[in-house]
Amino acid sequence: MSIAEKLQSKTPRRSGSSKQVRLRLVHVDFWSAMKVSAILGLVLGIVQLVVVFVMWTLLQVVGLFGKIDEVLQDILAQPDFAITSILSLPQVLMFTLLVAVLNFVVITVMGAVIAVLYNLSVRITGGLQVGFANQ
Repeated sequence: MSIAEKLQSKTPRRSGSSKQVRLRLVHVDFWSAMKVSAILGLVLGIVQLVVVFVMWTLLQVVGLFGKIDEVLQDILAQPDFAITSILSLPQVLMFTLLVAVLNFVVITVMGAVIAVLYNLSVRITGGLQVGFANQ
């Protein structure tokens, strides 16, 4: 008898008009998990690009780059130094795009690996028991 079956036998049944159904998740399809994790990785990459664009624009509008320029010009003793020459918007967005692509690959692979690990662990644990109630 698996752990899930022991827990099910100890759980008291609810009385009343609601019907309760207990199902056990014993298999996660590899390709479905991979597709869902790929979509999640794509959405997170787009969100990452938008957030970086908004943050860079906000920092530019607030004038933080100008203040950093003033401090670094004093420290480095170079009156023509500008931080935006190093951290321009296209450079920052290209780096963010590179990180987003890497995150997409990692999230997609991790989704597939987690599906395989879950399918292997079901043999030991008996699966995930989920209860549904019709009210």
